[in-house]
Amino acid sequence: MQYLLSVIHDQATLSTPEEDAAIDVFNDRLQAEGNWVFAGGLAFPDTATVIDNRGGASMITDGPFVESKEYLAGFWIIEAPDLDVALKLAAEGSKACNRKVEVRPFL
Repeated sequence: MQYLLSVIHDQATLSTPEEDAAIDVFNDRLQAEGNWVFAGGLAFPDTATVIDNRGGASMITDGPFVESKEYLAGFWIIEAPDLDVALKLAAEGSKACNRKVEVRPFL
């Protein structure tokens, strides 16, 4: 089963060199153990553009779709046999990146 591990951050800062190194080690482990599907970091929320094309009139808005102190800073998509394994990997990812991580299964 695949899971989305969302990295949640609450400051307008990039990761430190130490965090980057720990993330690289975690990514290498995910790949070596067959859990890796895809991962990526995201630009700050103020770089976002929201498009709403419901109702026939496309509206384009600069900025995030939700104003919040916390934002999605990055993610991993992993393969895990069950939620327990996904939660364990998320805990290790949270430690590596020094941020909160939310776990959600794909439908």
